[in-house]
Amino acid sequence: MNQDDATQTARVLIEALPYIQRFTGKTVVIKYGGNAMVDEILKRGFARDIVLMKQVGINPVVVHGGGPQIGKLLERLGKESRFVRGMRVTDAETMDVVEMVLGGLVNKEIVNLINQQGGRAVGLTGKDGGLIRARKLSPSSAAPHPEEDIDLGQVGEVASIDPAVVHMLDNGDFIPVIAPIGVGEDGRAYNINADLVAGKVAAILGAEKLILLTNTRGVLDRSGELLTGLTSRRVDELIEDGTIHGGMLPKIACALDAVNSGVKTALIVDGRVEHSVLLELFTDQGIGTLSRS
Repeated sequence: MNQDDATQTARVLIEALPYIQRFTGKTVVIKYGGNAMVDEILKRGFARDIVLMKQVGINPVVVHGGGPQIGKLLERLGKESRFVRGMRVTDAETMDVVEMVLGGLVNKEIVNLINQQGGRAVGLTGKDGGLIRARKLSPSSAAPHPEEDIDLGQVGEVASIDPAVVHMLDNGDFIPVIAPIGVGEDGRAYNINADLVAGKVAAILGAEKLILLTNTRGVLDRSGELLTGLTSRRVDELIEDGTIHGGMLPKIACALDAVNSGVKTALIVDGRVEHSVLLELFTDQGIGTLSRS
């Protein structure tokens, strides 16, 4: 490393210092998905970011998705995937695959990546320690039109979160990695949207930040410029005029619900950028869309 590189490294560390001091002892919930979960360089970078956060005294909690991986396995098994309003119709056979992929293959891969980088990660589903209590998503919630009722099967929403097992892991310097599978009062497993789970976990933990990794730069205006500092009122205006639409709608709704439930800030961040979590946490500029109450 030459003198210029060393000086630049020192500047980066100095810029990061006040953020490290501010966030030490705080909880940050990260929803991990999109390209960051499939690109090998991004996967290793994400794992290093999480380990660094833990090393400087932050408590990261990872909630992950795995829709594409579920779809690939279903295809190999000759089972067609059907979606209604972006939600996978989940019969009992599909739920077995969801549990196998989310609670097994994907969850353990993330745990292994973090551990390979020197962290101590532990994988969980909502079944562990009664973490996520679910209730079946009502057919009317899935219907494109109010007069239609569509049964999504074992698709659920969060009824309650019991954070005891997460607190235990945090206190033991472990990193929780959570698959979004809940259990209902009937004992059945339910597939729950990972963004929704991340938001509810962040709220119940009183997290300092919720970071939602996605495959876009964040919320963009009509000219393609990044929007930030969005309030509930401003979001409503952007939805009304069509600026926020499609797949961004549930993410921004999740972010706003989190801040309205006590999370200090929620951010939608481009997971295609290497070390995007650290850039958002530890730099003056940040790279994503910030939502606040």
